[in-house]
Amino acid sequence: MTNALPAVEWGGVLPALTTPFTASLEVDYAALRAHADWLARSGCRGLIVGGSLGEGATLTSEERAGLVREAVAAVGASVPVIGSVASARTADAVRLARACSAEGARALMVLPPYLYHGSWPETREHFAEVLRATELPCMLYNNPPAYGTDVLPDQLLELATDHPNLTALKESTGDVRRITAVRALLGDRIAVAVGVDDAVLEGAQAGATAWVSGLANALPVESVELWRRASQRDTASALPIYRWLLPLLRMDTGPHFVQLLKLVQAEVGRGTPRVRGPRRELEGTELASVRATVREVLGRRPEGLAASSR
Repeated sequence: MTNALPAVEWGGVLPALTTPFTASLEVDYAALRAHADWLARSGCRGLIVGGSLGEGATLTSEERAGLVREAVAAVGASVPVIGSVASARTADAVRLARACSAEGARALMVLPPYLYHGSWPETREHFAEVLRATELPCMLYNNPPAYGTDVLPDQLLELATDHPNLTALKESTGDVRRITAVRALLGDRIAVAVGVDDAVLEGAQAGATAWVSGLANALPVESVELWRRASQRDTASALPIYRWLLPLLRMDTGPHFVQLLKLVQAEVGRGTPRVRGPRRELEGTELASVRATVREVLGRRPEGLAASSR
C-alpha cells in the first residue's frame, strides 16, 4: 500500500499495545479498535501493534497483519500505526514486513531473530533483509535481556549507513548510557526511544526523543504528561508523577510484564487480564498483592494531574 502520509517523527509517547482477546482467546478486533482510538485521542503519537507486550510470539502472521489493519481503521491518519516484525525465520519476517505495509502500517519495529542468537554478520543480514523488504521507516528494537542479541552503537551505525530507512532505535538495555553513546556516535541520524518504562525520566534526560510505553495502555493521559515534563527537562515537575507511577512503571520489566500491565488495564476499566498460553493469568497471593499495589497507587493521584478518561 503506497502511503503519501507525513513521515513518522518518532517523538512523544508510543504505546506498545496489548492485544485484547475474547473469552475463547481469539483476537478481539473490536476491542483493539476501541483501544487504539482511545490512545490516539489521549495524546499518544503513534501505536505499535503485535510487539512483545502485544504477545506477538503467540499470534499468527495473519493476526499480526490484522492488528495493523484494524488499528489503521480505528485511527486513520491521526497517528501512525507501527507494525512489529519478528520471527525465527528471516523469510517469515520479510513476509510479515510486507504484510504490515500492505495493511497500512506507516512504519515498522524490527526485532532480532527469535531463538537463534547468531554472530553479528548473521544478525546484520537478518535486519538487512527486513529493512530492504519495504520502504517504510523502521525502528530497530534492541532488548538483549529478552532476545539475547545486543546491537552495539557501532553496529547500529553500520546498519543505518547501509539502510536509510532505519531511522529509530527502541533502546531497552536499561542502561541510559547506551542512549548517550548512540547519540554521540549517530547524532540526529537515529531517533532514540526509551524502551523500558522505569527508565523514562532518565532516558529523557539522556537525550531520548520518544518513549515506547507499556503503562500508557492503562494511563495514557498521565503517561503523556509525564513524558511532556521529562522531555522538556522539567525534572522538578516530572518527579512527582514519576515517583507516583514508579511501582506501575516497574511492572513493564519483569517476566510477567504482560499479565501485570493487562491487570492494570483491567483495574482502570480499559481491558481484561486474558492472555494466551503459555502465559497464565495471575492468581492467588500474587494476584492479590499486585491488585493491592495498583489500587494503592491509583488511590493517591498527585493533585492537579488530569486523569485518563474511563
